[in-house]
Amino acid sequence: MKNSLAQQEARVENIYRLDGRVPIGKAIPFGLQHVLAMFVANVTPLIIIASVAVYNGQPFSGIETARLLQNCMIIAGIGTMLQLYPIWKIGSGLPVVMGVSFTFLAAAISTASQDYGIMVGAIIVGGCFEGILGLTAQYWRKIITPILSACVVVAIGLSILNVGVSSFGSSSAYPLGSWQNLLVAVITLAAALIFHTTMKGVAKQLYVLMGMVVGYIVSIFFGMVDFSAMAGTIKELGVVAVPQLFAFKPQFQIGPILSFCLVFIVSAVETIGDTTATCTGGLGRDITPKEVSGSLCVDGFASAISGGVFGCSPITSFSQNVGLISMTHVVNRYCIMFGALAMILGGLFPPIGAFFTTLPDCVLGGCTVIMFGSIMMSGIKMMHDAGMTNRNTLIAATSLCLGVGVTQVNGFFDNLPSVFGSIFAGNMVAGVFVVGMILELCLPKDPKRNEV
Repeated sequence: MKNSLAQQEARVENIYRLDGRVPIGKAIPFGLQHVLAMFVANVTPLIIIASVAVYNGQPFSGIETARLLQNCMIIAGIGTMLQLYPIWKIGSGLPVVMGVSFTFLAAAISTASQDYGIMVGAIIVGGCFEGILGLTAQYWRKIITPILSACVVVAIGLSILNVGVSSFGSSSAYPLGSWQNLLVAVITLAAALIFHTTMKGVAKQLYVLMGMVVGYIVSIFFGMVDFSAMAGTIKELGVVAVPQLFAFKPQFQIGPILSFCLVFIVSAVETIGDTTATCTGGLGRDITPKEVSGSLCVDGFASAISGGVFGCSPITSFSQNVGLISMTHVVNRYCIMFGALAMILGGLFPPIGAFFTTLPDCVLGGCTVIMFGSIMMSGIKMMHDAGMTNRNTLIAATSLCLGVGVTQVNGFFDNLPSVFGSIFAGNMVAGVFVVGMILELCLPKDPKRNEV
């Protein structure tokens, strides 16, 4: 009887439901689709940081960098599992995929180039700070109004469009914008669209994965796949590798700690936007205060673990995967759990992670341009749902113009304290949030909700 009940529960239609079992043969491809969508972006920040980092006066060796990449996959998988299946108040219970964040790149480079331990100490304190913000979210969540959340989601979509387009024209074998890169990207994009429009039922929601498979095969013929790098990683780390924990002694300095705490606030805003977009785009409902709190707790406390235990930079929710969920509406936690497990296994078994690193940028870009655009469209839908009153229109227009605009003008913050430039010059999400928040607090409330 129990076996019969388990078989009844394992239905492929459950991919569109948050809970419920899905046949493993169907669940694994959907999980891998999420890993492929975010893998390169997950490891890239640490590659950049390791290239400038020093520890005890010594630059990082190749093996140390490889171990960091191994650890960043494991912590990304752990963070995703916490989001999917909360422990206590830590976790949203939503299909949110976590990974190493680009948001902290400037602050991480600045501190890691002095000493890696300084960065680790700042991450531990800053992560706990955001975690506490998450635990107390019920007291301040109401100030994040629907129109402000919508503006943040639009800004998130806008902020990563250049990443998608850059990947669209890039590979390690040819220069940016070469016809080879563009052709492979177009073939990938076309394959994804063809699979989506011609396949029926559940299979059509795997179009991103199928597009990547087609693009990957084509890229091999163009010489874009470097299997030698994969062999080098395996040679250094072996087939099975135990992660190196607590490898860096933290140093606590007030300046870097304050800097990271400010950036953690920005990360919190992005996480609220991502989880809200996940609910509206994937589940068709608004996010609850409990889900906001749990999501921020993972963002913060898991980042503290990422730095203190694994020696990695902070993790946060990944907008790429929010876009994937908005497009496919595959929100099942059981499916995405296999993606989290694949990341953890990729850290424990270097050949798995090494294989993912062979995916050319133009193949990834062929699919991500759709996903990134869908995030922006989710934000626009949220604006419509919030109601485009005169007040909401002023908040959206002003915050988006200023928050996005200052990132387009080089030298805008040169005559102001450097902290302004480090926070706002390269992060339009932070600017949109701050301007929108000021307007939300200062503009008089609409006496009537008459639409424009």
